[in-house]
Amino acid sequence: MLCVSVKKGVDCAFMTKKGCGYNGGSCHEIVEKCEGCGKIIMHTEKKYCSVYPDPASKWSMGGCRTATHIKKAVAEQAQKINPLKASKRAAHGR
Repeated sequence: MLCVSVKKGVDCAFMTKKGCGYNGGSCHEIVEKCEGCGKIIMHTEKKYCSVYPDPASKWSMGGCRTATHIKKAVAEQAQKINPLKASKRAAHGR
């Protein structure tokens, strides 16, 4: 449904016929850690997250899962090779 409380005219998953169903009754502005994210929308000169109504709660648990401005490091581990199988493969190629 379209929001009628804070972000008027924007599609919101928490909006019901009785009003905003989110805890507190309205969306909250973004926090400093959200700056640079691609999910930010501007509405009446204020910045809101298009995914979460309370971005501060997502950052309090360690990090926002949908943040587009943060690259997560993927640890690549060298694959262990069984020495017995490696010697059999080498002998098979002779």
